[in-house]
Amino acid sequence: MFIFKKIQTQLFSEELKNEYKVSEKHFTRNRKQNFPFILLFMLNFLRKSLTMEIDNFISFLKPNIGSKFTKSAFVQARMKVKPEVFKKLSQTLIDEFYTDNDKAIKLWGEFRLLAIDGSRITLPITNELKSMYGDAKNQTTTSIVQARCSVIYDVKNNYVLDGILAPLNSGERKLALSHLLHCKSNDLLIYDRGYPSYGFIYEHIKRDLNFLMRVKVSFSQVTIDFESSKKKSQIVTFYPGKNTKLSDKPYGKDTPIEVRLIRVELPKGQTEILITSLLDSKKYPSSVFKELYSQRWEIETFYDRLKNKLKVEHFSGYSNESIQQDFYAALFVSNIQTLIVSELEDDLVKDNQQKKYDYKINTNLSYGFLKNRILDLFLTSKSMEKSFEDLKQLCKENLIPIRPNRSFERNSGKYRTRIKPNVTKNQKDSF
Repeated sequence: MFIFKKIQTQLFSEELKNEYKVSEKHFTRNRKQNFPFILLFMLNFLRKSLTMEIDNFISFLKPNIGSKFTKSAFVQARMKVKPEVFKKLSQTLIDEFYTDNDKAIKLWGEFRLLAIDGSRITLPITNELKSMYGDAKNQTTTSIVQARCSVIYDVKNNYVLDGILAPLNSGERKLALSHLLHCKSNDLLIYDRGYPSYGFIYEHIKRDLNFLMRVKVSFSQVTIDFESSKKKSQIVTFYPGKNTKLSDKPYGKDTPIEVRLIRVELPKGQTEILITSLLDSKKYPSSVFKELYSQRWEIETFYDRLKNKLKVEHFSGYSNESIQQDFYAALFVSNIQTLIVSELEDDLVKDNQQKKYDYKINTNLSYGFLKNRILDLFLTSKSMEKSFEDLKQLCKENLIPIRPNRSFERNSGKYRTRIKPNVTKNQKDSF
């Protein structure tokens, strides 16, 4: 509750308004749509038509707000708000969670386990967005407008530490390196095989950040030789490639980086090569890395929730400012949901001892329960406490079982030729 109260105070503060309004002239008069109410409206899952959402908003907040405002008035008002305001609010939540909260923070050994990965977000088709972000084509001549999304995600605590929405031609490595500003010395970063390069690894070593990356066997002659050796683990030295342009780099052709290679055998007889900065084989035996790397999958499930539960691609506007606002608001709401769910974990552990299966929160419904209640959560201290308890109770009443040893084969090209992901019958909308 303390974290929510701190966000509430910030939400209604003059400091937040002055920092994140576009112009000093904005939000100076006492109008129907003041700064905090505009933010709350945008946080309330604007997935239907704006006219319907405004009607719902006014009906729900009748004691707290005056007469109805028009869609045009809202569109004009939102243009006066910097999208980064939601990043600020989310950062407040993150900072409070990781400060003086050691008992609640889940670690892998001494490390906070973070994954960085990217995805594509489909945007409305407008000339403005097409020129800013770029378009993509499938096998036909049809093109869709897409942006490159990148996030850094705490896979054990389920918080988004940072997110970026950038042009489609943005390099994933460059976006990933920008996330490192949010990392600390006790972080261990996990990457899929699209990220590793000599320069990328060098940047982590220079910043004293530990990492675990999957690499192709053909990554270099060193990895090819390691795969042929059949060794389970080996400390090796890499140098920049012969064709690497070094004139603008902080290293030279003879600058070594020392890393450890790990062999992982997969059930179907395939071999994966992992590269890590954890050199101590006694402290970190090679047998732990298969399970450790598998925890990267949590960022994939986050993207599933972002697109199919939070429905981030159902944007409430067509301008770039609207797109950015909706994107950062979705990341903030994701962190709010995580905070609420984390408050229930102790109760779930006790309850699960009396049941055949362990049960968990129904993520899809938990987002649906936030609709409108997120308004109560931040309006007054009284409604906050009641809304928070109501949310916890609703989540506890709608648990789903965790069925062990279930696995599903991944189909990476499943959505490639579709503009929107298909929602299956057991994944119906929760709002």
